[in-house]
Amino acid sequence: MAPTNVGGIGLVAEDVHIGGQAPEPLTLEGIRTRRAKAGKLDAPTASYSDSDMFKAPQSFKKPLAKRWDHLLSPESAARKPCVLKQAAKHLKKPGLVSLGGGLPSSGNFPFESLSMQVPSPTGGFSHTSGLKQVTIGKHDVRDGEGNGVLDLSIALNYGQSIGSAQMLRWVTEHTELVHNPPIADWRCALTIGSTGSLEAAYRMFGDRTRGDGILTEEYSFSTALETAAPLGLRVFGVPMDEQGLLPDKMDELLSNWDQEARGGARRPRVLYTVPSGQNPTGATQSEQRRREVYRVCQKHDVFIFEDEPYYFLQMQPYQKGGSAPAPSPSTTAKPNGEPSSSGGNADVEAFMRTLIPSMLSMDTDGRVMRHDSFSKVVVPGSRVGWVTGSEQVIERYIRHAECCSQGPSGFSQAVLYKLLDEEWGHDGYLRWLMHLRDEYRGRRDAILRACERFLPAEVVSWTPPAAGMFLWLKVDHTRHPHASDKSLLALEEEIFDSCIDRGVLACRGSWFRAEHDKPLSGLFFRTTYAAASEEQMAVAIERFGDAVRGSFGI
Repeated sequence: MAPTNVGGIGLVAEDVHIGGQAPEPLTLEGIRTRRAKAGKLDAPTASYSDSDMFKAPQSFKKPLAKRWDHLLSPESAARKPCVLKQAAKHLKKPGLVSLGGGLPSSGNFPFESLSMQVPSPTGGFSHTSGLKQVTIGKHDVRDGEGNGVLDLSIALNYGQSIGSAQMLRWVTEHTELVHNPPIADWRCALTIGSTGSLEAAYRMFGDRTRGDGILTEEYSFSTALETAAPLGLRVFGVPMDEQGLLPDKMDELLSNWDQEARGGARRPRVLYTVPSGQNPTGATQSEQRRREVYRVCQKHDVFIFEDEPYYFLQMQPYQKGGSAPAPSPSTTAKPNGEPSSSGGNADVEAFMRTLIPSMLSMDTDGRVMRHDSFSKVVVPGSRVGWVTGSEQVIERYIRHAECCSQGPSGFSQAVLYKLLDEEWGHDGYLRWLMHLRDEYRGRRDAILRACERFLPAEVVSWTPPAAGMFLWLKVDHTRHPHASDKSLLALEEEIFDSCIDRGVLACRGSWFRAEHDKPLSGLFFRTTYAAASEEQMAVAIERFGDAVRGSFGI
């Protein structure tokens, strides 16, 4: 059962229902109601917290996750709780004088306040008008300044590796609102970004002495591959199509695994995948595809690392030759500053319904560890994200973080809390994501129009991405005049060097191969529409097209 409210953290006692009909799924209004009933969050320096304190009652009526002792690495199994972090649980006792942990006095922090200007949902998130000045003081909570529950004296001191209670509450509510995990014992923990959490996850489930390997798409995020390599984990690629990972190919690979032929590597028990706007290919798995991949993982007892930095950048289909899309209702405002939608949060709820269900949302076993990040949808430099998984998996992650990273930056948590919780709220953040989706849809459409205009269609093809920020260009090497006497790597290098000479950078497809010892399956280049202006993208694509034409003699 969930813990009841203690000192303003979590649920109030009457919220925990025993028997009877389960409450309706969590809604935006439900979050507001439960927070009002729980009262002001009381979470001073280094407060202990966990997601069970902030989950809705219906979460505890679901089945428990499977256990994963047989997959955890010896390193992870050997990790013990940090005794100093455990001792910090006592700091909340009234009247206690601490001579224990080495938490510096906030009086010696040389920061009295932080101020920033942030855009408002009611102003259409304009960066030139409607900006609001917000300030975080050192002792706002102690002095009763405003309704805030996190100030600099708390955020900038040592804290629990799971993250501050204030930000943990927010990500727990957000996760339940969007994904509603179907197990009872799911939890969240804040991270120092998905690269850091992925490295920890590799070490939790992989061990070189056991000959462990990782499955992923045949073209995968290069940093994920480079993170696995020094840990001694072999990476094996699964063939893809325009929707990403092919479940039948994955099933075939696992069913016919030959350890000797694979250089002593055991049959992989972990899948790393980016289901939405996959990096580098831009492929997005449909709901059916995700369910099929999940079933294959159940069949072969494979654990899933679901890496989803682009999940909310799911866009409407591209209309070839169409004009730039109009902004969604969430990006405009009425004259009185209220959102233009007449249905309250109806447009936000409609947006959530358009999202392809995540693997976490269909994870009845607790075999998914989902990695979320603020990097692509707020700011990369925050270095804050969060992981969600079963209680066992998250507990093991926290044990790792306690001794390796101490958790995310206090500055970042303070700034994100002020923006996401106090200023925007859950509905405002979702409106921001709707706004951002429109921004990226416009960028995607611009680069696709440039491709239609400047690339030689007889040799270059692409699938319009349905999410994310990458466009994967396929060059038909079979039509190259030197296809018979030049390797794919040589042709790729020739085009790449020509691009650089012409003043454009497009990433070589070979950089993203899961298995570098295997021949290339084709000639590819990854481009991005994340930052360049529409005019710059047109110039860059024209230069890329010239490089291809020059190589092919077109």
